[in-house]
Amino acid sequence: MFILVAMKALPKQNSLTYSYFKVSKWLLVAFLLFIIESFLYYGQLQRALIQGSYFLKVFWSGSFLFSFVHIFLVIMDSWSRFQNYKRLKDQLYTYSFQPKIANNYLVSKCQRRALKIACNELGLSNEYQRFLELRGVKWHHFIPYFMVQDPLFLFKRHFWNRTFLEKYYEPKYDFRELVTRKNMISSKA
Repeated sequence: MFILVAMKALPKQNSLTYSYFKVSKWLLVAFLLFIIESFLYYGQLQRALIQGSYFLKVFWSGSFLFSFVHIFLVIMDSWSRFQNYKRLKDQLYTYSFQPKIANNYLVSKCQRRALKIACNELGLSNEYQRFLELRGVKWHHFIPYFMVQDPLFLFKRHFWNRTFLEKYYEPKYDFRELVTRKNMISSKA
């Protein structure tokens, strides 16, 4: 059972750029790793092309393409999680913490991170922690739940739209402005 939490005062708000880096931290690490992998695999592919072994050509071509394509997938995933974060923050500010809202973002570790950052920035981190405990979500749940439940997820349009092609979300609130306005009102009183 969750209780509506009235937000009396907003904590100090970060810039959207800083929040983007917080939401995307692990995706950006993966981005760098895929760039490094691509360079390493490309070097191995060049050697295989010179040596002429068919098996090595296929193996290193596949490895290089896998890493190179993932560079772009990680960037698109990062963009989508940031759109989730902005939408979540507006929803949490408008309706406070609601399990109905949070359930939509339990699917993957990256979506839960977007929820966590939005909750932290609105002073709802206790509700977030309690919600995860009640849902049985642990810190080590890295593999998105839908991958286990539906092994053919790659062939579903919903997966591609939700994971990589999230539409731009224009925030409804300027939280930094709200904090400044509330501080000005409280200092006059």
